Amino acid sequence: MRETAFRIDGMSCQHCVMAVKKAVEGLKGVRSAQVEIGKATVKYDEGKVGPEEIERAITDAGYKVVKD
Repeated sequence: MRETAFRIDGMSCQHCVMAVKKAVEGLKGVRSAQVEIGKATVKYDEGKVGPEEIERAITDAGYKVVKD
């Protein structure tokens, strides 16, 4: 099990939080997603899903993952 934090741009309300949570938790291999405005911490099975797929789900939901 792996845990990765993502900084997310474009979130401004609880609807945004729920949209990201639903998108990420819908991926096979994701165990949980703790989402707040501007960030998400995701626990996942790296044998089933990787950070690239999680980032893509966030982007597909309409938000931008901010790289450090």
